[in-house]
Amino acid sequence: MKGMPRSRDKDDSEKHMGLLKLVQILSFLVVFVAGVVFGLVTTSHFSQHVVSKAEIYSFINHFSADAPEAVKNGNCTVVKDCNKVEDCLSMNSFVRPKNITHYMSDDELFWRASMVPTKEEFPYNRVPKVAFMFLTRGPLPLLPLWEKFFQGHEKLFSIYVHAVPGFKLNVSSTSPFYGREIPSQKVHWGTVTLADAEKRLLANALLDFSNERFVLVSESCIPVYNFSTVYKYLIRSAHSFVESYDEPTRYGRGRYSRRMLPDIKLYQWRKGSQWFELNRALAVYIVSDIKYYTLFKKYCLPACYPDEHYLPTFINMFHGSLNSNRTVTWVDWSIGGPHPVTYGEANITKEFIQSIRSKGTPCQYNLGTTSICYLFARKFAPSALEPLLNLSSSVMGF
Repeated sequence: MKGMPRSRDKDDSEKHMGLLKLVQILSFLVVFVAGVVFGLVTTSHFSQHVVSKAEIYSFINHFSADAPEAVKNGNCTVVKDCNKVEDCLSMNSFVRPKNITHYMSDDELFWRASMVPTKEEFPYNRVPKVAFMFLTRGPLPLLPLWEKFFQGHEKLFSIYVHAVPGFKLNVSSTSPFYGREIPSQKVHWGTVTLADAEKRLLANALLDFSNERFVLVSESCIPVYNFSTVYKYLIRSAHSFVESYDEPTRYGRGRYSRRMLPDIKLYQWRKGSQWFELNRALAVYIVSDIKYYTLFKKYCLPACYPDEHYLPTFINMFHGSLNSNRTVTWVDWSIGGPHPVTYGEANITKEFIQSIRSKGTPCQYNLGTTSICYLFARKFAPSALEPLLNLSSSVMGF
C-alpha cells in the first residue's frame, strides 16, 4: 500500500510534461503563422509600391524604350533611378523628349498628342522649330542633300521618319537622321493607311512642344532654298499650306460618296496635294478628329484616295481661315496618270532648279504677295543626287 502514492506522482508528472510539450508546439505554430502572414502583407505592400512607381514613370515618360539600351544611353525609363541620372519630371524631359521610341497604340498616341496647354505663356525659353516628317518606304537616297541643308541649324528643326516597321536608316550617330524613326505600320499606296501614317507622323512630332510648323516630305523630295529661307518663310506665315480646291470632274467630285451625308455634303468636298505644311494649331485639330476621319475610312475607297481628300475637305469645312489653299511643294503632273514626272541625273541643270524657285507668277503670302511660292520639289530619282549636291551652294544657297 505504501507504493500507491509514488505511482500517482509519476502519472501526474508525465501529464504535466505532455501538456508542456503541447504548449510549446502550439506556441511554435502561432509564431510560424504570424511570420507567414507578416511576410505576405509586407510583400503585397512592396509590390503595390513598385507597380505604383512604374505606372507613374510610365505615364510621365511616354517614350519608354528597351530598358538596358535606354539606361546605357542615359534616357529616362521606368526601371531607371531618375535621381541618379535625370529628373524624369523635369520640364525639359516633358517638352523636349530626346527619345522618340515608345509603345503607345495609335489611339493612345493621338490622345497624348492632342493635349494643349491652356496657359499661354511658356515657363521656359521656347524657340519654335520646324518638324520635317519623312514618309518613306525605306532608304532616303537623297539624304546627303538634306544633311547639307540642315547643317548648322540643329536647334531649329526636328526630324521624324515613318518607314516600314523595323527599318533603320544606315547613318552615322552624328547624322540628324540618327535614331529618328518613329514606331510605324505598313502603308499601301492609294489606301487610308497613307493618311494613317501622316497622322502618326504629326502626332509624334506634336509630342515635342517646341515644334511649331510641320512639313510632310518623301524620299524623292528636295529643298530648293536654304534652311534660313525655309525657316523664316514658315515660322512667319499666318497660314498653313494645304492645297484645297473644288474639282468638278470625276477625279474630284466624282469620288464623293453620298454615304457621308449629312456630315459631309458634296459642295464641301475638296481635293489637294498630299504634301502639306501645317501650323501647330491645325496639326492638333487633325490628330484630334475622330468623326470625319472615320467617315473617310469607311467611304473613301479606291478610286477615292483619302490622302488627297481628307485634309483638303476637313480644313475647308472647319479651318479655312487658317489655310492658304496652296502647297509649298512643287510637282510636275504634265504627263498625266496617277504619278508625276520623275527627274533624274540628265534633267538636273541650274536653269531647271531656278525655274522651280521662280515660277514667274507671284503667290499670296500673309497680307501681300511673294515671288517665293515653292520651298520643296519632287519627284527626284537617286541618280539626281550628285548634280543636286553640285548645285546646292551656287543655286539653292546651302
